Amino acid sequence: MTTACPACFGGDLRTFYTVDRVPAASCLMLDDEAAARAFPAGELRIAACGSCGFVTNTAFDPALTRYDDDYEESQGCSPRFRDYAAELADGWVRRYGLVGKTVVELGCGKGEFLATMIAAGVGYGIGVDPAVRTERIDPGLRPRTAWVRGPFPEAMETIDADAVVCRHTMEHIAPVGAWLRSVRAAIGPRTDTVVLFELPDVLRVLREGAFWDVYYEHCSYFSAGSLAGLFRRCGFEPLDVRRTYDDQYLVIEARPVAGSWPLAGDVPDAGGDDRDDVLAAADTFVARMDEARAHWRGRVRKVTADGGRVLLWGASSKAVAFLATLGDDARHVAAAVDINPYKQNRHLAGSGHRVVPPDAVPDLAPDLVIVMNPTYAGEIGRDLDARGVQTALETL
Repeated sequence: MTTACPACFGGDLRTFYTVDRVPAASCLMLDDEAAARAFPAGELRIAACGSCGFVTNTAFDPALTRYDDDYEESQGCSPRFRDYAAELADGWVRRYGLVGKTVVELGCGKGEFLATMIAAGVGYGIGVDPAVRTERIDPGLRPRTAWVRGPFPEAMETIDADAVVCRHTMEHIAPVGAWLRSVRAAIGPRTDTVVLFELPDVLRVLREGAFWDVYYEHCSYFSAGSLAGLFRRCGFEPLDVRRTYDDQYLVIEARPVAGSWPLAGDVPDAGGDDRDDVLAAADTFVARMDEARAHWRGRVRKVTADGGRVLLWGASSKAVAFLATLGDDARHVAAAVDINPYKQNRHLAGSGHRVVPPDAVPDLAPDLVIVMNPTYAGEIGRDLDARGVQTALETL
């Protein structure tokens, strides 16, 4: 059980949301329904730091998590997401002069974004991830890439690159302060290396009562202020902190500073001091979450009571958390739909729901499709229209 803030090492952690049992995996796809239902569970003890505004799961146990070949986090099958990733990569390459340069991506997943950066002009990419699948990489890119199968820093002690990219990885790391300091140490004396990170924005989650965005693997949650403060404490100068992707994500761009750097204490935050905003939102999160959960429980009950069928669209972390929080009412959901072929005909951890391809939706004849991420509502609506499916389409 964590008692000190992993970001600023202060002792003022205030627990505001607890759940005794949640699936310990949200992107791990299982072939057997019984095994999916029996998947190990962990606890949520979500706390906010009164000193820096960082939010963490103090009950997180890394021994319960698995990042292996069955971990399927990719969103790259979505045209909307691919367009966003290409825009982000192009912007970074132009802004920081990365044409022909070397980029290291920590937590590269299946390597899709690193390939996108090479397409944008990067000369050479090195991807680091315990679940990297090199067989999915375009063979034409292999001479310009190297892949390290394992976690940082265990799998890579030094970083000699023009840029370090890390997207949607640091929220999975419990000792975030120690880990980010290891990134700074691995870069060494270079101060021209640009550091480019992306991760979810906790203020949005708290203010919306978005229980579907709170799940076990996410043990570290940042606001703009707590993120910039952590970077400064760990030896980086934030250049920009901004929200992207319909304000769901935070992007921070930074450079290493020379010499020693502060490891603790109050540090001005480039993104603005939003600690009080985080603490206020944390105080109201449970009430907002209860309201949202009651709405969706009532909605799926009514559809099934009227003889209808409910589907979720998007079979990943949000779906796992959504179903887990619905409790017994999760039985009113018939299946989850996903366009990622590596998820189809497999099962979600915890609830055991089967993942079906979009082509299966006409035969399932849903009366309600709940979209797990409103950003994808447009393309999902077009998918349904193309298949002649007339149904209510609602977003979280």
